[in-house]
Amino acid sequence: MATVAAADRVRGAASSSSVAYERFAGICAIGTGVAGFLYAVAFVIVRSDLLSALFLVLAGLLGSVVSVALYGRLKDTDASFALWALLLGIGGAIGSAIHGAYDLSNALHPPASVNLDLPSQIDPRGLLTFGVTGLALWVVAWLILRGGQFPRGLGYLGYLTAALLIVIYLARLIVLDAASPLVLVPALVTGFVASPVWYLWLGTSLWRTTR
Repeated sequence: MATVAAADRVRGAASSSSVAYERFAGICAIGTGVAGFLYAVAFVIVRSDLLSALFLVLAGLLGSVVSVALYGRLKDTDASFALWALLLGIGGAIGSAIHGAYDLSNALHPPASVNLDLPSQIDPRGLLTFGVTGLALWVVAWLILRGGQFPRGLGYLGYLTAALLIVIYLARLIVLDAASPLVLVPALVTGFVASPVWYLWLGTSLWRTTR
């Protein structure tokens, strides 16, 4: 009986920890959506290198919290694919934060004779920020639609957002010109609509299902 009671206490503690983390992740998901939207505003409208870099760092760090929560939910659907999505998501989030920190350091202390248009060695043309993050989100959307732990609409929106992120990376890699419609249109749709809505929806879903 003592062994059974101890096991129950362990399961109860794990369950409480999971609930607490999912609530934390829900808040972070909402924060990621807000930070992503503000990044788009700072980059496209305000044109502030300092603010856009700051919001990119914040979105990346908050996004890493969300990736862990998604793995906790989706591993019951397919543990291997959920782990792959986690690794891709963490890689994209940390890469995004590092890219933002690189831009932030240059905005605060501009180098005297360095061509800042050169690709970042950590995140060339947004490979991690857009490409890897988009691939992670594609796997997450697929798992959502397979498992049913989240609203199906969230999975479909995840597919759309993932596709847009991958298109942004490919456009930045191939076209390069940020003013080109091939780069600008998917960037505007993603930054101002698809990505913020997805993260806000995910955050509220995580918070409500743990109440």
